[in-house]
Amino acid sequence: MTEVVQGTVADGYEAVRDAFIRNFEERGERGAALTVHRHGRTVVDLWGGTTDPADPEAPPWTADTAVVIRSATKGLAAAVPHLLHQRGQLDLDAPVGTYWPQFKAAGKERVLVRHLLSHRAGLPALPEPLTPEQALDGVTGPRTLAAQAPAWQPGTAHGYHAHTYGWLLAELVGRASGGRSLGRWFAEEIATPLGLDLWIGLPPHLAAADAPGGTQRVARVAEMTAPAPEPGALRLRPKRAVTDAYADPRSLTRRAFDALTPRPDENDPAYRAAELPAANGIGTARSLSAFYAALIGTGAGTDTGAGAGAGAGTRAGVSRGARRLFTPATLTQARSEESGGPDRVLIVNTSFGLGYMLHGSACPLLGPGSFGHPGRGGSLGFADPESGTSFGYVTNTLHRSVTSDPRTQALVRTLRTVVR
Repeated sequence: MTEVVQGTVADGYEAVRDAFIRNFEERGERGAALTVHRHGRTVVDLWGGTTDPADPEAPPWTADTAVVIRSATKGLAAAVPHLLHQRGQLDLDAPVGTYWPQFKAAGKERVLVRHLLSHRAGLPALPEPLTPEQALDGVTGPRTLAAQAPAWQPGTAHGYHAHTYGWLLAELVGRASGGRSLGRWFAEEIATPLGLDLWIGLPPHLAAADAPGGTQRVARVAEMTAPAPEPGALRLRPKRAVTDAYADPRSLTRRAFDALTPRPDENDPAYRAAELPAANGIGTARSLSAFYAALIGTGAGTDTGAGAGAGAGTRAGVSRGARRLFTPATLTQARSEESGGPDRVLIVNTSFGLGYMLHGSACPLLGPGSFGHPGRGGSLGFADPESGTSFGYVTNTLHRSVTSDPRTQALVRTLRTVVR
């Protein structure tokens, strides 16, 4: 299977390449990429497989293939309110109603901006699901959330806002920034200056390039069944309470994840072009890792240090990535725990900073101090400031995982042995 994997690794990181290859051989991978930066140097830059997991004859994955990253988008989106705060345009301790007066309805006067970022607002689900068309219009989601009452007293507990996080942040940012959408703000203030192939709302010219007969710039995604573990392998079964919560259509868990019903077609150009800051970001592994490198100030220098595959150094911010996005104070506030313990939606213990998941049993990263965000089905981006490491993994083969995919964790475990 090594022939389907391309790219390079720096000396000492060969075990990470081996783990990436094993994902294709043993864990049902069809198309994926992995990039790791360390102290501004690219030490892992790998890609392989096909751009359509359901079609073995589809064009091969390349160094510049992008893909939907689902909830890993939340980590991109969270940077926007942090930077607005850093610039004095948004107070994280102010009531949301300061910027969005309609939000004060139904007992939400004391919901703070930080509650939105830390999943403590009590708004993980909607009274009724939205259709995909309503979800994409940019109006129905925020308007519904503004009118409804919270499921618990805001600030007293946390529960993962799987979809509603995006509508809440989008409306808040639009009002605090003078009318710029969150996706546009991200593009103009983060992605473009750093040369990142990351989008919350795919530009029309890329959607056109992905048309039949065009260059396959954005891979197609598909939900696939992961292979059964090898005989004798450790089998991890979810707790009964978790299984029951996902099975019960009346549970807060199901209602949170089913806020869009039926599920949208993630390969639909209209879906890719819309701005859903909780779920439909698109990007490359190189740029996802470079984004987190920029958050912690390690950049992504012009020397990839890993032999550099084709196209390395032309994207992922490698020529402009030395800029630090977060000040030390902003970095501290982003990764300091705001929510910890039982999660009312995920039904396991989770740990969140402001907009970012933190290292823990639900989402193991490199270690204490690491922060980032996974995407349901496999993708993951994070940074570990203590070791100067950033990580970006993307896949088009979506498995039944929420915060801790076996493929991702195999890569993280191996990287941990190398870095630590």
